Amino acid sequence: MNRLVSPNTETFSPQVVVKDVSLGASAAAADRFAEKIATTSDCVLGLATGGTPRDFYRLLAERDLCFSGVTTFNLDEYVGLAHDHPQSYRSYMRTHLFEKVGLDDRQTHFPVATSPTSDLQLAGAAYEKEIAAAGGIDLQLLGIGRNGHIAFNEPGASRTSRTRVVHLTESTIDANARFFDNRDQVPRQAISMGIASILDAKEIAVLAFGKQKSAAVAASLHGPVDASCPASFLRLHPNVTWYLDRDAMTSSSTEKSNA
Repeated sequence: MNRLVSPNTETFSPQVVVKDVSLGASAAAADRFAEKIATTSDCVLGLATGGTPRDFYRLLAERDLCFSGVTTFNLDEYVGLAHDHPQSYRSYMRTHLFEKVGLDDRQTHFPVATSPTSDLQLAGAAYEKEIAAAGGIDLQLLGIGRNGHIAFNEPGASRTSRTRVVHLTESTIDANARFFDNRDQVPRQAISMGIASILDAKEIAVLAFGKQKSAAVAASLHGPVDASCPASFLRLHPNVTWYLDRDAMTSSSTEKSNA
């Protein structure tokens, strides 16, 4: 695949925080989010879902924080699931964070993924306008897929992509099937922030745990910056911190902590 970044494009070395176990890495990330919430008026957070951030959300909710001035924007939402569907990302966030810290619906935002098909193409642009009206995202949380995807930006996604309707790959459908009764119930489309949307955040935090993520982490931190590994585009951002456990760790001169 041809490189999608000019050789003259500036790249940055991220901070890498490594802990012995995933719980320690989740706690370190929660500390950073707690600091941002406590020190930033009208804080705007970008949030992620899935199995990886569950401990992070639990630990963040346990901290003595005031969320009254916080606004959140989630990375994505499945197309076709009602807001109250147990596997919608809105339901996930209510269960794992919003209800625990008193965030109400007026403070939280998701791409509109339940409109008629003809309206879905407009939903992405509308979501971008909502984020801009809030002043942009101060701190964005990300996970990473085994193939290097971030949000639903699969390999091949353009670094200039914006919030849009995407088709889920078979590998992503397989990975998400564990949250449904069977694989056939997994939606085949989602509305997702694009790579450019994510890179607009002022600061980015990435969680990656387990040996199954180590190859994607290595490609993201040390491989070419191109669409074969969407998370590699994070090296175009000057303020990114990766929070890893030992199993996901790759050798890196940017490692910040071994504790």
